Amino acid sequence: MARPPRLSLPSYPHHVIQRGNNRQPIFHEEKDYEVFLDCLRKAKRKSCARLYSYVLMTNHVHLLVEPERAEDLGRFMQRVGRRYVRYMNDTHERTGTLWEGRFKSAVVSQDAYVIMCSRYIELNPVRAGMVRHPRDYRWSSYHRRALGRPDDLLDDDPWYVSLGNTASERAQVYADWLETSVSGTEWDHIRKATQQGRVVGSDAFQDEIGSRVGRRLKGETRGRPKGVSRSEIAL
Repeated sequence: MARPPRLSLPSYPHHVIQRGNNRQPIFHEEKDYEVFLDCLRKAKRKSCARLYSYVLMTNHVHLLVEPERAEDLGRFMQRVGRRYVRYMNDTHERTGTLWEGRFKSAVVSQDAYVIMCSRYIELNPVRAGMVRHPRDYRWSSYHRRALGRPDDLLDDDPWYVSLGNTASERAQVYADWLETSVSGTEWDHIRKATQQGRVVGSDAFQDEIGSRVGRRLKGETRGRPKGVSRSEIAL
C-alpha cells in the first residue's frame, strides 16, 4: 500500500523527528552537534521557515518548525539533511545511508499544544535518562527559552511571547511551567500523532484539519492532553 502524502500545512507548526538509520548514532563528537546546528541555521536562511524549539539526541533530532508554505517543510529538512550527510561522510570517512527514511512529522495546533510540544522536545534527554534536568543537556532550545541565553537559531512562537512582557519574564514563566508534572496522555498524544503523520491538537482541531485535507486524522491519536491556559502556565 502506498504511503499517504505527508501532511504539511502552511503557517502551522510541525513537530518533526528525524532518526539515524537503524537508530544508529548521527552524532559522534561535539563538533558534529555544532555542524548540525549550523546546517539548521543555513537552511533557515534559504527556506521560508521558523524554528521554535529543538533537541539533538544521540541518534535522532526533534524540531518544531513552522513553514511559510506547505512545500517549505520538506525543502528545509532536505537542505539540512543533505548538508549534514556530506559533512558526516567527509569527516568520518563513511558511506551509505545516514537517515532512517523520510522524516516523521505532525501538524500542531496554534494554541497551548505548541508549548506542550516544546516541552516534549526539551524534556527528551530527561525522559531518555541522559540528564536529571534539561538545563544539564547542552544541545537543546531549553537554554534560550527557559534561561534566556542567546540562540540565533530560534524564533519565538506567539504562545511563548504571550507568557510575559519581557524576555526574562517569559523565560522565568516557561522555566517554572516545565517543572510542573506532565500527564502520560500528553506525551502519548504527541508521540503517536508524530509517528503516524497526523495532528497534535484537540479533537475539534483534528476534525477541522481532516476535513480540510480529506483524510481521517484521529484514529490512534485519540486522547486529548489536558488543556493549558496562559493563566495556568503563569501560576
